[in-house]
Amino acid sequence: MANRQALKELQERLARRLTAARSELATASWLAVEAAGQRYLLPLVQSGEIFSWSTVQPVPYTKAWYLGVASLRGGLQGVIDLARLLEPAQAPVLPVAERLSSESRLVSLHGALGINAVLLIDRLLGLRNPTMFNAIAEQSADAPACFAHRLIDAQGQFWQELNLQTLAAEPEFMAIAA
Repeated sequence: MANRQALKELQERLARRLTAARSELATASWLAVEAAGQRYLLPLVQSGEIFSWSTVQPVPYTKAWYLGVASLRGGLQGVIDLARLLEPAQAPVLPVAERLSSESRLVSLHGALGINAVLLIDRLLGLRNPTMFNAIAEQSADAPACFAHRLIDAQGQFWQELNLQTLAAEPEFMAIAA
């Protein structure tokens, strides 16, 4: 009888821990990053690994936002300057050499997206979840298709959610030739 009671208690503890683990996973939805002073939210389910800045081999005759290729974990990855790719015409972005710091990182796209690419970001800002935002702001009419929601946090700062799957599928993203 004691074994049956112990087994029941063990099952109840496991069920509570599984429920708690599911709710913890659901709370962290985005990786918060900064690129050229803009705040972006990258969905965790569409993001891959985070790497320190690595040597990038330039590729001639490519667009300004395509920095070249880097060898990361034994595989070649295309390196995209996120800030320059999403650069609004009215706000030019500083050259990469002036923006690179010890906080610069390369964030890979999830393997399920089928693209060997990493995004150069200026710095990581941690994880964010929906409860950290107060409102959804109006999206401009000329916003790129990869711009999902525009959110406002408790401090009144704007954050742009990026749909990395939509970004990776855009013809502009796939056409790197200058």
